Formats: sequence, C-alpha cells, structure tokens
Amino acid sequence: MRKGTVKEVLAKIKYDPRENEEDYYIIIEHRGSYGNVRKIPVRIIELGHGYFFIGETQIPYHRILKVVRKDGKVVWESRKIRK
Repeated sequence: MRKGTVKEVLAKIKYDPRENEEDYYIIIEHRGSYGNVRKIPVRIIELGHGYFFIGETQIPYHRILKVVRKDGKVVWESRKIRK
C-alpha cells in the first residue's frame, strides 16, 4: 500500500496518463469539520513543494491521512493512523 511519500503518490495520480485523478480523493485532518476530517477530490488540488493548494489555501502534506480510490481501496495511509 504505502510506496513512496504522499506527494509522490499524488504526483503519479495527477500526472501519469494511466491514472484518472477523478477516481481518487484524499482524507485530511481538518479541525472543526465533522470527525475532524475532510474528504477532498484529488482533481481540485494543486501540488506544491511542502504544501498542496485548494485555490488560494495552502495545506501541508503532513495533514493528509489517506489517499483513497473511489472503490474504497486505500492507496496510501499516514503512519500516524496505523494501528
């Protein structure tokens, strides 16, 4: 499941022609949201060096908890939530 950094996984999803970014979403730690998490489609994020962007808002990569395919398969998961 966890092969590479979250940025590498997201770059593959966004830029590899064999992948469809519409098929993926990320789960981020988002204080104040229901359950303190938020689900975001990969198609709306832009990748940066230490952050990713949703419009003008920059969010650090370490807030990403999971990268998930639409069918529910987790393709990357943060070490901090593993049991």
